[in-house]
Amino acid sequence: MADPSSYRPEPGQIPDSPGVYRFRDEHRRVIYVGKAKSLRQRLANYFQDLAGLHPRTRSMVTTAASVEWTVVSTEVEALQLEYSWIKEYDPRFNVKYRDDKSYPYLAVTMNEEFPRVQVMRGHKKKGVRYFGPYAHAWAIRDTVDLLLRVFPVRTCSAGVFKNAARTGRPCLLGYIGKCAAPCVGRVSPEDHRELADEFCDFMTGRTGTYLRRLEKQMAEAAEEMEYERAARLRDDIGALRKAMEKNAVVLADATDADLIAVAEDELEAAVQIFHVRGGRVRGQRGWVTDKVEEITTGALVEHALQQLYGEETGDAVPKEVLVPALPDPVEPVQEWLTGRRGSGVSLRIPQRGDKRALMETVERNAQQALVLHKTKRASDLTTRSRALEEIADALDLDSAPLRIECYDISHLQGDDVVASMVVFEDGLARKSEYRRFQIKGFEGQDDVRSMHEVITRRFRRYLAEKERTGEWTDEEAEPGGETVPGTGTGPGLGDRDPKDRGLKDEDGRPRRFAYPPQLVVVDGGKPQVAAARRALDELGIDDIAVCGLAKRLEEVWLPQDDDPVVLPRSSEGLYLLQRVRDEAHRFAITYQRSKRAKRFRAGPLDDVPGLGETRKQALIKHFGSVKRLRAATIDQICEVPGIGRKTAETIAVALARAAPPAPAVNTATGEIIEDGEPDTTAGSPGEPVPAGAPEERRGQET
Repeated sequence: MADPSSYRPEPGQIPDSPGVYRFRDEHRRVIYVGKAKSLRQRLANYFQDLAGLHPRTRSMVTTAASVEWTVVSTEVEALQLEYSWIKEYDPRFNVKYRDDKSYPYLAVTMNEEFPRVQVMRGHKKKGVRYFGPYAHAWAIRDTVDLLLRVFPVRTCSAGVFKNAARTGRPCLLGYIGKCAAPCVGRVSPEDHRELADEFCDFMTGRTGTYLRRLEKQMAEAAEEMEYERAARLRDDIGALRKAMEKNAVVLADATDADLIAVAEDELEAAVQIFHVRGGRVRGQRGWVTDKVEEITTGALVEHALQQLYGEETGDAVPKEVLVPALPDPVEPVQEWLTGRRGSGVSLRIPQRGDKRALMETVERNAQQALVLHKTKRASDLTTRSRALEEIADALDLDSAPLRIECYDISHLQGDDVVASMVVFEDGLARKSEYRRFQIKGFEGQDDVRSMHEVITRRFRRYLAEKERTGEWTDEEAEPGGETVPGTGTGPGLGDRDPKDRGLKDEDGRPRRFAYPPQLVVVDGGKPQVAAARRALDELGIDDIAVCGLAKRLEEVWLPQDDDPVVLPRSSEGLYLLQRVRDEAHRFAITYQRSKRAKRFRAGPLDDVPGLGETRKQALIKHFGSVKRLRAATIDQICEVPGIGRKTAETIAVALARAAPPAPAVNTATGEIIEDGEPDTTAGSPGEPVPAGAPEERRGQET
């Protein structure tokens, strides 16, 4: 491991101007390439205290043995030189997108005397017009087969073409009218090239001209009673329309744009691109990359633009590029794209309308691509085994943790506080073992206290199962002489009588907490880990390991250590821990959102016409409760963003109609019972029942 101070440039040696820099290792291999508006300011960031650097950046500067730079005139030149050097050196610490497949294109070889339509993959050639990329080669062949009725362009290879010219007999396509047969001189080179130009025009989206021309010819043939010719033209029109239907219109006619979406987590990112030409999606492609450096979404977009358009010119770069985040700064990138196209290129984030809707579709594809990539990676048995071994080594466990449980807390500003428990066995998710919790021991926001409560409740159930099966003895009772856990005396546990605790719950489902994990993972840092460990210690459990995974730097925290364990970025163990943590977060936030939605749906505001969930939440957040909203004046309601006077009047009328009944009076004492919203939940008389309690009493909640 090198010391960055050993190769740090002298003060004042680095110029304060735009440029591109390269870090090299001890073998003179380039390991990182970057660009900067000011080389002096950028490079100074790499030579600060190592403790203040991001772990991935720290790994890069300690691997490097030297740094060098090249000064350029503008940021656009820096962008171009950075792209060239990344292509040339393939540095290990740079973002490198990997095509998840080799995408096929529909190509027309306009550089030949007789242009040929064919499927092409790999690097693009000069003088060839490309359309796509397509997801599958058969999709190209289906499209071409339909279009050859109208544009009978050559599709045969050079060998077949020469053989037909030598024998004077065309191939089968020439006999059935799907090739103009230039090989035997049925059309001149000029006429055949014109056919190829028309084919390309149709593929670029200029479809209306040809359809109108064929419809006119069909009508003329019918008037002249040339019914066979009219029928052929009718079939040609049908073929063109069928080819057009394969790419439905998604944007306004004649719109040329590329839409780029990014789905990312702390370690990887997936990029999806939709190519829209003439208002239709003409192609789609995607990449997946390891995030080997600390990088923003805007920087990921910039790297994607470099790879996508670095070797393109002219119309291959569209007039409009829609992205989820803009590079910083955006001007050099936009100027570079304009230079590649030869005319203005708009680089922006879509905000509304059809383009925003299509961008959401691209984003969903990116999310699915990332999930699919993770699933393929996680499904490999060897990889999973290595991940579990790496976790055991890093956490100093006696054996690989075959069962891992992860816990996460979710809430919205202290409301609807819930928790999730997800289970991974042998490195794979076991969704039948997932559980969710409502935090019942206190009100408000306290993630540490919530984590302590959840771990306590879960492992009290585990001890109850040990007691039932005879594995738990009286000597193992909790400190302080408390009652044996699981007998129904613990607060908020929802435990059942001993006679009901068999192999199944009373609703026939398998027992919930029978099996202990080898490792408990909590979403959070040292405080959450300490709370989980304290909960286990209070229950007398000392054979279950605990760790926490903090989101910001992907650090692994252990309860007994003051410093975190930093796993290598390429570690399969870190990847598995991250996947477990992300699944717990997803499960928790899904439950929390569903509870919040139920709470907002069940109220008098539901009767207000035209009042959606967003404005309902804004009203409740502004006033704090429906009771205060009911007491507000129309002018006060109008102060809420998005609420006009007419809507405020409608809200006031609806709340007045739904006003609670008069306060109840205790006839025995004459005491007025405290007013409030009527309690419609089922429970014992006089006992307030919290929201969600009916579910718990049915055994659905833990």
